[in-house]
This record gives sequence, structure tokens and C-alpha cells, in this order.
Amino acid sequence: MITEEAAEPTAAGTAHDEHAPRIDYARVAPAAVRAQFGLEQYVRGSGLEHSLQELVKLRASYMNGCAYCVDMHTKDARVAGETEQRLYAVPVWRETPFFTPRERAALAWTEVVTDIGRTGVPDEVYARAREHFSEEELVNLTMAVITINGWNRLAVTFRAPVGTYQPSAKH
Repeated sequence: MITEEAAEPTAAGTAHDEHAPRIDYARVAPAAVRAQFGLEQYVRGSGLEHSLQELVKLRASYMNGCAYCVDMHTKDARVAGETEQRLYAVPVWRETPFFTPRERAALAWTEVVTDIGRTGVPDEVYARAREHFSEEELVNLTMAVITINGWNRLAVTFRAPVGTYQPSAKH
């Protein structure tokens, strides 16, 4: 786990320090992490396809520059049977034929909800999402995007240690 001592800068100021964990947020605020995990549990049980959830998590994590979550969700997706080709294509999904129309609608939705302050939610993206998702599914998809954005913000802000995540076999 991350410790405050590990987060203190060294006198040497090496390049490695820029990747040093800052705060072990799970230790410092376990109730906050439990609340965030409650959202995660809701999304996992929402009925949205697991493969779709992983694509959404991965796309938002790339957009947010969250190396910890990119590492986690590529590993989880592989365990669940996702192909390397599709994983590599998530950042450039528009230029590839590897995703279904429903997945494309979800990836577009993920992008606008993640970047909502800059883009808002254009009517054409909403209309495309509604072609492929019921009202309940669209709310659940939005909750998935909200949840991964929350995790991204925690991991990026406090520099979760990249590469440490190990997936469980029960995905």
C-alpha cells in the first residue's frame, strides 16, 4: 500500500519521484473508497455486458491519462477473453472495424460524458446511444462512465502504483 513516507520527495529529486505514490487514499479514507466501490458494484450488476463495461473503463482511462486503470482494465479484459486487437484499438476505435454499433455508441457516449465540460452531450451522440440502449441501459452506461471517471481521478491524483494490479480469475 501507499504510505505518506513514500510520497515525500527526496533531496535528490530523481525522475522516479514523479511516479512515486502520493497518498494511500484507501487507507486514509476507507469509507470514501467503500462508497465509490458501491457505485462499482451497482454498475457490475446493472446488466450491461461485462465486455462493454471494460471497453468503457478503458476508453475513459485513456482519455483521463490514468495509467493505473489502463493497466487494470486491459488485464481484466484479457482475463475475460477480450482480444489484443480490440484492446489496442480502443483509443482509435473510430478508425477500426473491430467494434459493434452498440459498442461504438457506448464509446462515443463515454467520450462525451467524460469530457462533458468541454463538449456537453451533443444531440447526435444521444440519438445514437438511444438507438442501441434502452433508457435504463443508458442510465446504467452513464453510471459506468461516472464511476470509472471517479476511479481515474483518485488514481491519477494520488498516483496509484502502476503495474501492481493483478486480476482475479472470476471475471
